[in-house]
Amino acid sequence: MARRPTIKDIARQAGVSESAVSFALNDRPGVSQDTRARIRRVAEELGWQPNSAARALSGERSGAVGLVLARPAHTLGVESFFLQLVSGIQEVLSAARTALLFQVVEDIDAECAVYRRWWAERRVDGVLVVDPRTSDPRPALLEKLALPAVTIGEAAPAGGSGGPPSTTPSTTRSSVLSSVRADDAGAMAQVLAHLHELGHRRITHIAGLPGLAHTVRRMDSLRSEAARRGLGPDRVRSVVTDYSDAEGAAATRRVLAEPQPPTALVYDNDVMAVAGSAVAAELGIPVPGRLSIVAWDDSALCRVTHPRLTALVRDTAGFGRLAAEELLAVLAGSPPGVRISEQPRLEPRESTAPPPAHTES
Repeated sequence: MARRPTIKDIARQAGVSESAVSFALNDRPGVSQDTRARIRRVAEELGWQPNSAARALSGERSGAVGLVLARPAHTLGVESFFLQLVSGIQEVLSAARTALLFQVVEDIDAECAVYRRWWAERRVDGVLVVDPRTSDPRPALLEKLALPAVTIGEAAPAGGSGGPPSTTPSTTRSSVLSSVRADDAGAMAQVLAHLHELGHRRITHIAGLPGLAHTVRRMDSLRSEAARRGLGPDRVRSVVTDYSDAEGAAATRRVLAEPQPPTALVYDNDVMAVAGSAVAAELGIPVPGRLSIVAWDDSALCRVTHPRLTALVRDTAGFGRLAAEELLAVLAGSPPGVRISEQPRLEPRESTAPPPAHTES
């Protein structure tokens, strides 16, 4: 294995002392501009990079931020949301020459353990926190550690969607936690309005993990919007899954086998929607002739499936960019604040249509 270049190697090749190299590479006075430039040129030629652990121990920033996913690993490989989110995060961090330390764990307790270890080892300067929970231990832990963080996916305040990002800190907010917020309730209202206007009165939401705050918001919004239209839980309801294609397909089979099956299904991600469409085809149920399908997140899967799936379109990569920008701003000295992502919009395609007249009597 090739040996990493050291400050001693740079000093030898540049013909200066090790202390001069340290001054030059850490932007400290004590060397001339010409000597500083020569030392940096030699360091670049040798491929030298600062030791992040040593920098952290000396009180400097590590130059990295962390992201931990506490999700079943088998649900991540095919779901496009996290790929797009990470691509947006990485775009901003790369431009800022900041590394992303990424880890997948089995549950929320393991995620908290990672935060404690990273804090003790000074591995990261801050973290990006996804999947807010209804009962979430992470904010209190991050406050205790004084580890700067941005929570991705908190609920947007009523009437706050669609406007420009807000960076004004609230006087009641945390001293280390910022958030990037999404309007899940408003998005679900769009979906239900579309299906109701088409004539659907029996609608089932194939939801994601029940402990996630955004799952609860979507379910609550579906229920309240249905009630506003005079539709009770016997007609409009949610069933929970783990976001995987297997559970999405299994849930679809169950609800379509009921004595009065739904005429429309709303899936919490694109993978489950495609799996549900395949189940309908297998059962001989035409889409959208007898069953309408809506996917929560648009993706290439929704656009290449036949029929193409009606889907909620949102800038997921932009969501990631917004979160990364907020965390970098906090690390640069800005107070923690709240940013609002743009409102998702529903893109009607061939998978939604009015139900057969006899099914909604």
